[in-house]
Amino acid sequence: MPAPEMAERYQTMNESCRTLLIIDDDKPVRHSIAAFLEDSGYNVLEAADGPTGLALFEARDIELVITDLRMPTMDGLGVLKSLHEKSTDTPVIVISGAGVMSDVVSALRLGAADYLIKPIVDMAVLEHSVEKALERRDLLAQNKKYREKLEKVNKDLRDNLRVLERDQLAGRQVQRRLLPKALTTSEGYSAAHHIAPSLYLSGDFVDYAHIKGRYLAFYLADVSGHGASSAFVTIWLKHMVSRMVREEGLFGDEASFADGANHMLRSINRELNETSLNHHLTFFVGVIDTHTQEMRYVVAGHLPMPLLVTDKGAEFIAGSGKPVGIFRDVNWKIHSQILPEKFSLVCFSDGVLEILPPKTLQEKEAYLLELLAQKAQNLEAVCDAVGVDEVSATPDDIAILTITRGY
Repeated sequence: MPAPEMAERYQTMNESCRTLLIIDDDKPVRHSIAAFLEDSGYNVLEAADGPTGLALFEARDIELVITDLRMPTMDGLGVLKSLHEKSTDTPVIVISGAGVMSDVVSALRLGAADYLIKPIVDMAVLEHSVEKALERRDLLAQNKKYREKLEKVNKDLRDNLRVLERDQLAGRQVQRRLLPKALTTSEGYSAAHHIAPSLYLSGDFVDYAHIKGRYLAFYLADVSGHGASSAFVTIWLKHMVSRMVREEGLFGDEASFADGANHMLRSINRELNETSLNHHLTFFVGVIDTHTQEMRYVVAGHLPMPLLVTDKGAEFIAGSGKPVGIFRDVNWKIHSQILPEKFSLVCFSDGVLEILPPKTLQEKEAYLLELLAQKAQNLEAVCDAVGVDEVSATPDDIAILTITRGY
């Protein structure tokens, strides 16, 4: 090999050199293995017995150990056990001249990365075993770093939700306190909700507010999954939307009334993608100008569609859009509808479909229309119509949001 190429190879080896330890009382075998691995680019330390090898392991930064099984003073199994008590992350390859099955089983049970039989005729087999063990060690280390990074990103969220992690009961109480109380505006609009969690905590969430005495804003969100992790996202969602209303003036003027629902979902979508919460959400977001009776709304993967009930009957409102938290750059279409003097707008999370008797989605939707055409005057009537209170254990969270006027 030409001198420049050899120098380049030597420099690359030094930059990526990894330290291995060989423990074997058979000096010629130990030296031959060490020489081969050094030629392969590794920095190799040698020990003639178990105690010496363990002392070297304590003193040096060693990434992989190769140990003989049959040795005086301390055998390979004893070395293996001691090493794993000191560091479960360090892979250990056991070599032995006696291929006894019970030894193989014992070594693997104690955490050996591999078991090879001496004499090692083809050193490439050993090199392959070393490479695979180090690759697995690196992967575990990378996963650990990723978890630590994710933990740091989510620290604020976990701090706010620590009470939920400690106690499910306390968590449910917190979640209930964040839900809005029923409200009625001076213009005669009323907003109310009901949530029936499948577990003690719910991944469904609703919120509404009468902003600046004019705009009635509301949303129903369904977080993917169930239980505590989904409930954590609903708390984060409440905090984020409240901050947008408070600090950014969301839904507080004509411009935000016109495009606020899209702006809200884009902000939530960006945060979900940047923080990697591993959840997506479906949404129905609406805002009503109570002076003009115009409703602007956005649908984001929501099913079933909200129903508008009037004296003429019940119908699903129009709209479609992608869920939040899956795609990075999305704009949601703003829909507009003038509301009648007397109406009931009813929005369900998809959990309600699980408790309806028909089999297909089309049949369930037709069933909802028929039910609510007769019973949608208020939240209590809607709950009674779908029988949500009669279900002892719901297979999915169920959320119901009603916006009414004139009833």
